[in-house]
Amino acid sequence: MYKNIRMERNLTTGSVLGNVIYFSLPYLLSYFLQTLYGMADLFIIGQFEGVASTTAVSIGSQVMHMLTVMIVGLAMGSTVSIGQAIGGNDKRKASLDIGNTVTLFMMLSVALTIILLILADSIVSVMSTPEEAVAGTLDYLTVCFIGIPFITAYNIISSIFRGMGDSRSPMYFIAVACVSNIILDYIFMGALHMGPVGAALGTTLSQAVSVVIALIVIRRKNSGIKLEKSDFRPNGIVMKDILGIGVPIALQDGFIQVSFILITIIANRRGLNDAAAVGIVEKIISFLFLIPSSMLSTVSALGAQNIGAHKNERARQTLYYAALIASLFGLAVSIIMQFAADSVVSLFTDASDPEGAMVIQLGGQYMRGYVWDTLFAGIHFSFSGYFCAIGKSLLSFLHNIIAIVLVRIPGAYMASLMFPDTLFPMGLATTAGSFLSVIICVIAFMILLRKERKNTTY
Repeated sequence: MYKNIRMERNLTTGSVLGNVIYFSLPYLLSYFLQTLYGMADLFIIGQFEGVASTTAVSIGSQVMHMLTVMIVGLAMGSTVSIGQAIGGNDKRKASLDIGNTVTLFMMLSVALTIILLILADSIVSVMSTPEEAVAGTLDYLTVCFIGIPFITAYNIISSIFRGMGDSRSPMYFIAVACVSNIILDYIFMGALHMGPVGAALGTTLSQAVSVVIALIVIRRKNSGIKLEKSDFRPNGIVMKDILGIGVPIALQDGFIQVSFILITIIANRRGLNDAAAVGIVEKIISFLFLIPSSMLSTVSALGAQNIGAHKNERARQTLYYAALIASLFGLAVSIIMQFAADSVVSLFTDASDPEGAMVIQLGGQYMRGYVWDTLFAGIHFSFSGYFCAIGKSLLSFLHNIIAIVLVRIPGAYMASLMFPDTLFPMGLATTAGSFLSVIICVIAFMILLRKERKNTTY
């Protein structure tokens, strides 16, 4: 007995730049749609509710974003393992990787749901949530925690497809989720005035719809990869390989998000307007990270296939093209935002309201410093994807931790103390952290390259 999976695509031949564009564009659109429906919650609730509800959704969604990126990071182990098997034309290994991925992540999602529901009150407290937004944040998180199995299911399905070289199918699935979420948001928050609970319901139910559509597509597609029942039986070696790559990435992404949450906590303690400004800008920045994030996934998947096919130079060329694309994009948006920051922030709050006007002013300050992070993050994201592809994901974890501990968090804290009237220096602190990551990544890459060439020579 078996189920059919969509036909895999081998990306170890042809133009390297062409493959980068072919793979990254659908992923880019997928990430755009996923970010769009995340921003839709904040935009729509801002039209129907006050600053307290907006703050509740921004804080709650930041917690959920942290959990989601950790799940995605852990699933990177599956993407790389499957990609290496496809590149090496080992379909039996690919089937075993896919089956064990499903088993592993479904068990994880159930455990996460139970644990997080128990800790919901503590999480809201740790976030230093402004008193006016506590109830709304707790309601939002409770509903979202219940929906974690659906969020997990969507992300592992996407990781499996991308490991097989198919970045188009996840794009279709997230498009369904995006449209569903916007419709449900207007129903729950607009027509029914459910506030933060409505935002959470829209997000959770739209993910469930997306998963159902994905499962229907999987059952109807034919390919050369067949999943036997035995593939879903836990295999210690396979799970160890998946977790060996995925755990450092999940921890890395988790610590990055923790650093952002700590910055949010610092802002929350400055008052409701500062909290709302930081929350809004975080949403905007997540949108601007479309290119850097798509490059990370692209380098991981394409690099893994090429490594599996023993085409190391093609894997490096994939890194070079991705870093170039990401850095050019980051430079362009950073310059544009120096002039457009206030206008962009104003889309998420009422400029005619005195508090809203203050949020716009503070958000503009934060954005002008923070936006430069898109330039440097795009470069070190590309390196992180390469390190994952070659099985050195621990390097990705290390450079991020060093940047967080030495620069990002202490820098934001000191900036908050030294500049109480502006958020601009706090934004620059995050950018400085990414700049340090780029330096570490370049040094690590050069050392690895020198070792490889030395081994080849001898």
